[in-house]
Amino acid sequence: IAALDPNLKRRVNALKNLQVKCAQIEAKFYEEVHDLERKYAVLYQPLFDKRFEIINAIYEPTEEECEWKPDEEDEISEELKEKAKIEDEKKDEEKEDPKGIPEFWLTVFKNVDLLSDMVQEHDEPILKHLKDIKVKFSDAGQPMSFVLEFHFEPNEYFTNEVLTKTYRMRSEPDDSDPFSFDGPEIMGCTGCQIDWKKGKNVTLKTIKKKQKHKGRGTVRTVTKTVSNDSFFNFFAPPEVPESGDLDDDAEAILAADFEIGHFLRERIIPRSVLYFTGEAIEDDDDDYDEEGEEADEVMFTK
Repeated sequence: IAALDPNLKRRVNALKNLQVKCAQIEAKFYEEVHDLERKYAVLYQPLFDKRFEIINAIYEPTEEECEWKPDEEDEISEELKEKAKIEDEKKDEEKEDPKGIPEFWLTVFKNVDLLSDMVQEHDEPILKHLKDIKVKFSDAGQPMSFVLEFHFEPNEYFTNEVLTKTYRMRSEPDDSDPFSFDGPEIMGCTGCQIDWKKGKNVTLKTIKKKQKHKGRGTVRTVTKTVSNDSFFNFFAPPEVPESGDLDDDAEAILAADFEIGHFLRERIIPRSVLYFTGEAIEDDDDDYDEEGEEADEVMFTK
């Protein structure tokens, strides 16, 4: 632009000022979209409540509610086909009708690569107690945010009934770079304290090391507690310093965290049954690759 004729440069600058105003209008658009999400969340909730009741054996659906036309049914995942085959082979065995849909959310997590990578073997017995996942949007007039709520039945691992993860968002152009605005950005997140029962904290592990005394040559065993890979580290994200500067590892963790939070909110919670059956997974592959690229563009502020 520096090489342009001065008169052309003036007009281009005028167009850029118009572009800034467009970004400001776009920001208002996304604020109203957030308001609509909050409004429609109220309309969806009775359906999600019924889903919760069916999964957790509180409500048994009627024959009419269970009808599903074969020509509308998509092909279920190979894993579930194999499971059905095994069940057929056991037809001579006496089986008790399971209540609700056991391990519903654990199955959803294991079916989705983005989530299954987080779930360790020692997490699975805990996630079998997961009853529901909900999203709550910030109230009108409040800073844009959403909260993921993970509801658990009483269990032997922790005393919390609900674990939460809050995501703070911004939907306004950055004064220093208004042209980069491309919709709401997740600015940061906050987890919650998990009240682990004694000896049940799967986010920590104890290791033993042998140390040899340099002078005497004696050997002692030292016990040390270190962090352990676990899905439940999701509720303890790295803290963002006041400066907003993070090391590469922390930035990568938060970028992945934001992607997961967005995926749970946009895909898993509203369409969980299709991830349980596997029907939604192939449909997501191409679409979510594109969203994943966008999700890497995150900002970190306290």
